[in-house]
Amino acid sequence: MTQAGRAAPQPGGMMVEDLAYRPLRGPVLWLYAALSVAGVVLAVNQVFNFGFFVGFVLLDNRYLYLLGGLFLALVFLAYPWRAAANRPAVDAWDWVMAAVALVLGLVLAWNAERIISEGWEFAPPDWAIWVSAVLWVLIVEATRRTGGLVIAVIVGLFSLYPVFADVMPGPISGLPQSLPDTLAYHILSGESSFGIPMRAFGELVVGFIVFGVALNHTGGGRFFNDLAFALVGGWRGGAAQVGVISSGLQGSISGSVISNVISSGVVTIPAMRRTGFSARYAGGVEAVASTGGVLMPPVMGSTAFVMASFLNVPYIDIALAAAIPAILYYFGLMVQVDAYAVRNGLKGLPRHELPRAGAVLREGWIYILVFVVLVVVMVRDNQEALGPFIATAVLLVLNQLHPRHRLDGRRWVALLAATGRALAELVAVLLGVGLIVGAFAVTGLAGTLVNDLVFLAGGSVAMLLVMGALTSFIFGMGMTVTACYIFLAITLAPALVRAGLDPLAVHLFIMYWGMVSFITPPVALGAFAAASIARTSSFAVGFTAMRLGSVIYFLPFFFVLNPALILKGSPGEIVLVVATAAAGIALIASALQGHLAGVGTMRGLSGGIARVLMAVGGFALALPGGPLTGIGHGTLLLAAAACLVPALVLARLRGVGRAAAP
Repeated sequence: MTQAGRAAPQPGGMMVEDLAYRPLRGPVLWLYAALSVAGVVLAVNQVFNFGFFVGFVLLDNRYLYLLGGLFLALVFLAYPWRAAANRPAVDAWDWVMAAVALVLGLVLAWNAERIISEGWEFAPPDWAIWVSAVLWVLIVEATRRTGGLVIAVIVGLFSLYPVFADVMPGPISGLPQSLPDTLAYHILSGESSFGIPMRAFGELVVGFIVFGVALNHTGGGRFFNDLAFALVGGWRGGAAQVGVISSGLQGSISGSVISNVISSGVVTIPAMRRTGFSARYAGGVEAVASTGGVLMPPVMGSTAFVMASFLNVPYIDIALAAAIPAILYYFGLMVQVDAYAVRNGLKGLPRHELPRAGAVLREGWIYILVFVVLVVVMVRDNQEALGPFIATAVLLVLNQLHPRHRLDGRRWVALLAATGRALAELVAVLLGVGLIVGAFAVTGLAGTLVNDLVFLAGGSVAMLLVMGALTSFIFGMGMTVTACYIFLAITLAPALVRAGLDPLAVHLFIMYWGMVSFITPPVALGAFAAASIARTSSFAVGFTAMRLGSVIYFLPFFFVLNPALILKGSPGEIVLVVATAAAGIALIASALQGHLAGVGTMRGLSGGIARVLMAVGGFALALPGGPLTGIGHGTLLLAAAACLVPALVLARLRGVGRAAAP
């Protein structure tokens, strides 16, 4: 999903709409829900091969044109021209654009077979060029409304690159195309707007977005929060640990950092503040935890499914590979929270205020069952596309048997409209990013960039990785996670793979570094959203989030240099690398917060020196040995010991102080 906000639950059960959305009412809401149902039914028919359209073959491009037309129309109905103009009434111009998008999608779908058989992507009839031009304008405008002005400008400029490719400087020059040919290629080929991003959406992503929306509307978010409070709310610093766990669980489903911060933060941030955490620290914990949700299996948002399409591997392979890095990310955050709580004498929430785990599980057993169904269908039956639809059907049936969460007519319409809005938001961004993909494909620029990047790095894998990290971070500031990933998967990933790195590790590396901007100023969208709830300085929360989420800055380098961290290698190698990484991350996290379990709180000059030595030793311990690093495991262990022994001695002799009183 994209960075735009969602309707966020607020205290007292109220719903607050993000200003980017138009609050739909009356017949418009019913129409919106009906079109949403049509899009979902279309996807269900294609995924399950039901054959609803008797005597009419639903070719892949026909299916994608229908999806694109439907959901583009929903974008113009749900998103106003300006965010500040989100009044219920739909403007006449928005009705026109919605109708044109829907009609053009139907026209292209009707001619889908001719588009393929007659090669319209290179020799289209004149009317098809005009259709392509109008649809290009609608796609760019849809990306502006859903993704913001920055991504719309990037999409618009890059999509027109083929027109002036021959006048660009040598490294970024390419084969030129006329404007009509460029626009026709973007819409009529299978390599641009209706290429890999949209195919991944139509084949995999739709079901998981439907599942995530249904889960939230049936009480899944509240269940995750209550379960986290019941399990860890009583720990020292328990309110923050609740934020870590609940945000991780919800973020894995929603795939959106901002909506995760808003929906979880309104509960967890006030709880953290009440138990003694500073406002900036509470906001930082929520921002880091919500950012990690997109990296956490089993769902990981939409980006992982696009990744599966790029790599042509089952989605379950992506989820399994991402599991250990995501766990290490959250492990580092939890160690820091615990160390902060000890250092500042913070306690957990009073037991009488916490729900009982047994009662929570009895109340929310349907959510656990639904996840079991999802995992079984995905893993045992190897049906990633079918799994979320089956799990959603089970969830909705069981939910209607549950008196507390049963949906009435009004809530059904709200669920359907929310589903359509989430799908429309993503379709707009994917169609837009597809234009960039097509521009690189038709000019041959993608291959040229690969060679130039390898040349600039001078054959150094380390330099290429640093260049890749910086590029991912910069593009992550202006794009959504999915858009940033797709762009870099085309331009950067091939160069890293050519340097001898594991393809899956490379794509996860790009995804991780694309997420860094959510907690790193000056952008730090996740941190700024958390700061608005914590009512404190945005930059203070951002810099605190950088410290709490420090694992995200070096962990991608570790698993790309030694894929044992993504479960590729011999069992012995995997166990060794994961164990040393966990120990090293624990030491780094403890050094950052100034407290090591079993040793104590480190204060003063000698404590500061001990913390520096501990951080360096922890980094040496976490750094994986192997051919790409050029350092053996034994050497790294010796280097770690050389730093850690004096650090521990210094801490025990002079640098240890008592924790603050509660």
